[in-house]
Amino acid sequence: MQNRMTLLLAAGLGAMAMYYLDPARGRHRRSLVRDQLVHAGHETRRGVGVVRRDLMHRAFGKTASALSHLRSERPDDRVLVERVRACLGRVVTHPSSVDVEASDGVVTLSGPILQHEVAPLLRCVLTVPGVADVTNRLDVHAEPDRIPGLQGAPRHTPAEAASLRAGWSPTGRALAGVAGGAAAAYGLARGSAGGKLLATAGLALLTRALTNLDARRLLGVGGADYTTAVQKSIRINAPVEQVFELWQDFESFPSFMKHVRRVRRIENGGDGERWRWSVRSRGGIEWEFDSVVTQREENRLLAWTTDDGAFMGHAGTVQFHANADGSTSVEVNMIYSPIGGAVGHAIARLIGADPKHQMDDDLLRLKSFIETGKVPRDAARRVTEIPSSREARGLRHAGVEA
Repeated sequence: MQNRMTLLLAAGLGAMAMYYLDPARGRHRRSLVRDQLVHAGHETRRGVGVVRRDLMHRAFGKTASALSHLRSERPDDRVLVERVRACLGRVVTHPSSVDVEASDGVVTLSGPILQHEVAPLLRCVLTVPGVADVTNRLDVHAEPDRIPGLQGAPRHTPAEAASLRAGWSPTGRALAGVAGGAAAAYGLARGSAGGKLLATAGLALLTRALTNLDARRLLGVGGADYTTAVQKSIRINAPVEQVFELWQDFESFPSFMKHVRRVRRIENGGDGERWRWSVRSRGGIEWEFDSVVTQREENRLLAWTTDDGAFMGHAGTVQFHANADGSTSVEVNMIYSPIGGAVGHAIARLIGADPKHQMDDDLLRLKSFIETGKVPRDAARRVTEIPSSREARGLRHAGVEA
């Protein structure tokens, strides 16, 4: 068994050395690792500061709470109003629409509110220290239609509020991380069956503390939705009209991109243009999905979303900005739900198979294709046949003769 483990370790180290010492891409990969280590150092220092401030605030709050129980006098009305307002943000989606008044411990609530938020709000206010009674003068509405105070994006949705409540505090995460790391190290050192079980539990606790995600979102099971945001900006030395013309011609993407294998229009219904994409990941896995163009503004914006039930649901926008020097700045924003939740995203990112790595690769190919007019050698489909009319128009626009 020990010989097998040694062999596997040696094979892993050899593969890692080949990956990072590769003459063509090794330097770039090593620089990425260096950048990640620097970023991790910055995040560690920031995290230590957050935990220190959280400990100080909690100690101050506990002390103030203990002293308030020792004092018999009722808190000042202004203090009581601020305590109640702090409670609003946890249970109401539009807390600014609720007016709070206090007089001798009696709190009066008024203003527009959604019907399903009334009971949680009253329960929350009654638990505030110093509140003797609550007078309900709220203007209750079943829907936010045409109510000025209930318009606009809510501060948080019910799902987001539940997610925030399920999260651990910075101090709790720090303590759990230390405990989990110590348990994992001790269990691995013992080497017995019980030690392995302890190490597994310690690693699970450490992962929970580092990510602040519950088990369902970590593994992407039980309908839990873990969404990852990807943002990328790139400057292309070409007019915005040329860049937008090529970008909106989805069928030509395989001619200069590596990961996009095929794209074809399937219909143009009332909900927008629908396209079927075939994409190959870095691991060689090819998967298809249908997308809908939800918004199109000439030379300014393209937006899309995938159909429900897609293998990896995602949505995003591409914004085009013309610069004074004649170049174009392209900003891509995308959100997606990785397979396997946060763990699946971490594994895909480790091997370079996550959408961000693929987007980086293909955006560089797009930039090179437009600026030089040369088709990349590793494009998904070489332009050896006569392309379609849409594809030919995009290629000629970029200076390539099909």
